[in-house]
This record gives sequence, structure tokens and C-alpha cells, in this order.
Amino acid sequence: MTMTTRTQLPSLTQLPDTYLIELSDFGAISLSGEEQTSYLQGQVTCDVNNSTESNLLVGAHCDAKGKVFSVFRLINRSSAHLLLQPKASIEGSLTELKKFGVFAKVAIDIIEDLSFIALVGDQASNLLQQQFSQVPDSLSPTIQVGSTTLVYLCGEQPRYIVIDEQVVITSLVEKLALPTYSQSVWNLLEITQGFPILSTNTSGHYVPQMLNLQAINGISFTKGCYLGQETVARMQYLGKNKRALFSLTAQLEHPFQADDIIEKQLGENWRKAGDILAHYQADDGSCVMQAILVNDGDLPLMRIASQVGAVVTSQALPYTLAAK
Repeated sequence: MTMTTRTQLPSLTQLPDTYLIELSDFGAISLSGEEQTSYLQGQVTCDVNNSTESNLLVGAHCDAKGKVFSVFRLINRSSAHLLLQPKASIEGSLTELKKFGVFAKVAIDIIEDLSFIALVGDQASNLLQQQFSQVPDSLSPTIQVGSTTLVYLCGEQPRYIVIDEQVVITSLVEKLALPTYSQSVWNLLEITQGFPILSTNTSGHYVPQMLNLQAINGISFTKGCYLGQETVARMQYLGKNKRALFSLTAQLEHPFQADDIIEKQLGENWRKAGDILAHYQADDGSCVMQAILVNDGDLPLMRIASQVGAVVTSQALPYTLAAK
């Protein structure tokens, strides 16, 4: 992109009122063809039959054992289903989708010709209204205006994803003339909103309920069979899942390392508390982390193993973990 992306890493409270995020690590899997809906319906956790040109579904693609390859947002563009997600989770999911797709009338590809940018903040809707004849909202979260797809994500702050060819995205950025941040700020927002972020290292390790997908309407328990459905149903109805996704914070003196772990106190000893999926460390040392922890009541005292003075605390998520 020709835009100037800020290298600063602000904390949540330091972000401006309205800003852009360059979604350079964002991508999508496209499914098109006569059997695109029926095929995808048998592969993912959400009810694809309910997908329309104007709505937005959240779902997961699992293996036969119910372990999640990818978590996505499903929209429709140019008569195709698009599974929006980080590029890091696309490869494994794409391979599995193509493996079974040879038996159906469906074309499955990575989107190569589209770019993504996010507009976030209180003035985002007003700014989009100045550029487009329609703007998505909670009732119609996906809108197509000419060649551009606009997607609305509800939350504490309105978020919009703009999808189009690079030249159109660049022109829009120039017109808006807003502060532009890197993809890491998007991860900060996903973590605080409790939306799971999977990487190549964490893909294929967790069932959907460990990622709180039942709490964000990412699982249909009435749609019928799909890959991994038996495990997902067993977790839901037999109560066998004892782990959940948490948003955690800590104040760090040193940079967070990729191999850092969270420890919990057990008596006089410390043991690994769970798995870290993603993190964001601001320039002021404040760090938010997305982690899978045991969910059996009050969390114990926790710390970062490499920085024993860094106490880890849990942040409230904008949803409850009650079954839906």
C-alpha cells in the first residue's frame, strides 16, 4: 500500500477517536459454484443455509475430531461465499476444504485480487456515508456498493471492513486522511472483543467451545451433520469442555517473547496455566493476551514466566459463556 502506516503501538485508551487499520495479514477463502452452499454446509459449524447477500455469519472449520482449523466471518460477494480470516489460518483450512471439494461442484480458492482495510471509531459511519450510497449496520452488516464490499462488526467501537481492489482501497485511504495503524492494532481489538485468533501453530488444536464460539453465535446446534459435529455436540450437551478463551492483561518491563508462557500459582509452586493464542504489547508496556485456560471458577494468581513480577489479570469479555 502507498499509505503511511504508523509504527506506534498505542494502548486501547491511546487510540484516536477514528482511525484506519491496514489489514495486510487478512485474507479470504472463496467458494463458488453450483454446490457451494451445500458443500460448505457440511464442512463448517455455522448454518450456511442462512447466509444471505446482506448478513454476516461467524463459524469454524473443523477436522473430523472437531479440532478447529480456522475461525472465519462468512460473507457473500459476487455470488461466492467468502471466509474472511487471518492469512495464517488459511493454508490448513484450504487444503482440507479442497480435499473433499473434488466430489462437489464447487471451486475453492484463495482470494488474490482483493485488499482489506478497517475503519474504526465513533465517526466511522459518518465518514463512510460521505463516500458510499449505503453503509452497513447491525441489521444489514454486509453491503455491496459498486465494486466495494462493506462489512460492519458490532462491538464497543464500530468497526467496518472495506474490501475491494488495491487501487480503490488506496484512493479511499487518501480521501479519508486518517491515522493508519498496522494489523497488530486489529489483533488488539479482536482480543478485547473475545474473537479467537488462530495461527499456523495453534490451528487444529482446539474444539470450537474452547474458543468461545458458542458464545458468539459461531455454532449451530440444529443444522445437522458437518465435519467434527459429533465432538462439538458432545462437548455442548455432556459438559465435557473444561477450557475457554480469556482476554488477559499485564504490565511488562520487557518485550513479550513468542515463547513466553503464563504460569499459575499452585500452593508454593508455579505451573503453566494455559496456551497463549495471540498478544499485543503497546509502547507503554501494557500487554493484552488471548489465552486458553481452564474454566472452572475463579482464576488463580498468574504471572508471565520470564517476567515474574508481571501479574496477569483477566479482562471482562463482551459476552457470557452460557450456551446458545
